[in-house]
Amino acid sequence: MRIARQMIGVPDYDTYVAHMLRHHPDRAVMTYAEFFNDRLQARYRGGGGRCC
Repeated sequence: MRIARQMIGVPDYDTYVAHMLRHHPDRAVMTYAEFFNDRLQARYRGGGGRCC
């Protein structure tokens, strides 16, 4: 399922959470709904929205 999501451009929430915990332990982790909305907004405004 992960590969299918990546092929159509849906980012993986579990990967995001692992990244945040590893690289930004002082920052709050978005809920799945917040993450999904953030990625959707980034996709349609043309930005990647990456922190690193």
